[in-house]
Amino acid sequence: MKIALMDSGIGLLPTAAAVRRLRPDADLVLSSDPDSMPWGPRTPADVTERALTVARAAAAHRPDALIVACNTASVHALPALRAALEPGIPVIGTVPAIKPAAAGGGSIAIWATPATTGSPYQRGLIRDFADGAAVTEVPCPGLADAVQHADEEAIDRAVAAAAALTPSDVRAVVLGCTHYELVVERIRAAVQPHGLPPVVLHGSAEAVAAQALRRIGARPAPAAAPRAGLTVLLSGRDAALPGAALAYAEGRLLDTVEAAR
Repeated sequence: MKIALMDSGIGLLPTAAAVRRLRPDADLVLSSDPDSMPWGPRTPADVTERALTVARAAAAHRPDALIVACNTASVHALPALRAALEPGIPVIGTVPAIKPAAAGGGSIAIWATPATTGSPYQRGLIRDFADGAAVTEVPCPGLADAVQHADEEAIDRAVAAAAALTPSDVRAVVLGCTHYELVVERIRAAVQPHGLPPVVLHGSAEAVAAQALRRIGARPAPAAAPRAGLTVLLSGRDAALPGAALAYAEGRLLDTVEAAR
């Protein structure tokens, strides 16, 4: 079994790690585009062009499925990616976990890139899945880029700025960018009011990984022997995991499994 994942950068790590935990025997292809990051400020047409290039680099390795582990690419390029690759390669997009967050009751905050915050796409998801709930859209300028470069000080500044825009009565935070799941504990600490029940954070990695397996008719097998391979493509070039990826537990998990082969 071979699963490919694509993103602008290392935001694909949480979903890749989730796939690895569900199927340690699956080969992974990680295709990203550090040469043209960030994608958020780009036009929809430009994002689509870049996403197609990254996806085709992954598709050349003949995966059984491609996960678009990027909210920006899922917003702007998913129809084009499916038109280009399906039905030969199932394409699974990433949607912010607004529906499960709303199901928990209480007020919700959605942390996302400035380009996604307030977009018709996100507003549509709020209307469809959180109608009647108190929802605050929180732009997080610079957070994805800080996470991409594992810049500790910049991460702290961006998280603190977004936390300051998050109402104190929020009971759930939706992580609307895959990069943010790499710093989930920092976000949790920043938004947790003293003396109140824990704020619930909702990422997409686990659900998207499970959906990818369902699309190819595979079942989770977390006890399978970890004999799978890891292919890393950086703007189409064969490479190792970038150094910044190893700053995060998800990157170290993938690197450790590969080193043990």
